[in-house]
Amino acid sequence: MIDLHPTKCNLCGGKVIYTSNDKIYGKQYGSGYCYLCTCCGAYVGTHKPYPKVALGILANSEMRELKMKAHSLFDEEWRDNSRRTWKYHWLAERLGIPFRECHFGYFDKDMLLKAINILESKEER
Repeated sequence: MIDLHPTKCNLCGGKVIYTSNDKIYGKQYGSGYCYLCTCCGAYVGTHKPYPKVALGILANSEMRELKMKAHSLFDEEWRDNSRRTWKYHWLAERLGIPFRECHFGYFDKDMLLKAINILESKEER
């Protein structure tokens, strides 16, 4: 299960602090808060209505780029056919994970790469 109140970095094991996200963006953005690793600089934002609840696991720049790519591939299809929930079920099945865990914010690098490979395939959906 994903720790939505992290104190230890999932990437380097370093100390994670809950802080204003102006340390990352130069001004507060979204909920205004994030979890930030004091060692490697990985971070994750929080939900606006629940600013202490992380949006997923901490990510470094490589993981953030992979998340954007996965979302882009995913979004270009469900926006066309308005079957977003079905698409998450479809992806979860192919990844071999429960539907409730099929969230790009919860994916580590390996799972992001698997998801991208699946989404880039021309398999019938």
